[in-house]
Amino acid sequence: MKLWKLVGVLASGGSILLWVLFAFYNPYTHATVGNEPLVTTFFTLLLPALVALIASLIKKPSYMFVSFVWSLPISMYAAMTPSIFKLFGAISVMYLLSGMLMVMDRRS
Repeated sequence: MKLWKLVGVLASGGSILLWVLFAFYNPYTHATVGNEPLVTTFFTLLLPALVALIASLIKKPSYMFVSFVWSLPISMYAAMTPSIFKLFGAISVMYLLSGMLMVMDRRS
């Protein structure tokens, strides 16, 4: 498996798992997540992860860069929290890395 594909699939899979943890099994609160945060994080974390997964499977670096830019604001916000959800920041950087590796692979 190519490195760009591995990085992209791991990043998107990790983001999907973290989103499910945040939305349904949040270890930091016993209250259910309200509709507004659920919808917001769906559109800003889960959908970019799905786009990144597709980009990894069909080798479209432009889609990976879109996922990076799309998820960057909320990922940087989550990266500043003292919780496991700070991994969203690292995942966003992995989208960028995967896209760059795809471009370098195309040029070689």
